[in-house]
Amino acid sequence: MDKLSINPCNLCPRECNVRREEGQMGYCRSDDRIFIARAALHMWEEPCISGEKGSGTVFFSGCNLRCVYCQNYEIAAGGRGKAVSVERLAQIFLTLQEQGAANINLVTPDHYVPGVAQAVLKAKKQGLVLPVVYNCSGYAKREVIKSLAGIVDIFLTDFKYMDPALAAKYSAALDYPAVAKEALEEMVYITYKDGDENLPLFDETGMMQRGVIVRHLLLPGHKQNAKDVIRYVYETYGDSVYISLMNQYTPFDRLRDRPEYGELGRKVTKREYESVVDYAIDLGITNAYIQEGDTARESFIPPFDVRKE
Repeated sequence: MDKLSINPCNLCPRECNVRREEGQMGYCRSDDRIFIARAALHMWEEPCISGEKGSGTVFFSGCNLRCVYCQNYEIAAGGRGKAVSVERLAQIFLTLQEQGAANINLVTPDHYVPGVAQAVLKAKKQGLVLPVVYNCSGYAKREVIKSLAGIVDIFLTDFKYMDPALAAKYSAALDYPAVAKEALEEMVYITYKDGDENLPLFDETGMMQRGVIVRHLLLPGHKQNAKDVIRYVYETYGDSVYISLMNQYTPFDRLRDRPEYGELGRKVTKREYESVVDYAIDLGITNAYIQEGDTARESFIPPFDVRKE
């Protein structure tokens, strides 16, 4: 972590260089404190992550990407959450373990990496034995991912765009495709570097213990972007990486007054999603998760009420 700093902050590709320890906030809208919006068992992740027990999710407030269509907008904008110390966060991890969580799931932790990593290590010293899931947007520096070796067991990462123009329009991140490629390469490297041919690793109940899952949320009208992402991931990593194709995009009222985003004002159609799934099948992908039925509903978006069960 020596080269990574929050004062001035250079943790993410935006490199705002604000002095967070002095109360300044960069693009992620976070200072030097760790804010969480919710910590509870969560049933809506992929089957190998949530299972029947639920994933021990900790949703962190703020985000360094802040997509215009964000499904967790109320916390990504940095306006919700409660500050916790590293010590308290470690205790939250242990409490989730006591509640029977299948894993500890860190949701959007990129801008808190130094403190979150410390909390995981403290929890492990105090008895945490669950796999740790790093659940992120994919917009992360290679060196940040590299620093998580030995701390994170599973990377559950988005790969949102192969089209830089879309990345710029929806996430103000023209460099997203290049950054996401490097981040994913490092995720795969540190996860598989021991040369174990049995990876990804699952336990006897089908729960992932070590590995990489790449998520892609299909956006309305953007099948080609989805197909380009799928093709890149599969041609680069083959069956060593699981792919999760998501159709749960939810249009929100906040975009109705933004005509430049008019295409985002509807759900993904069944035909659009089936086209993308068929494309994945035709490529030969077998290690994939797909969603059936109308999944764009509120159940996928938990209440961010600072709940800590």
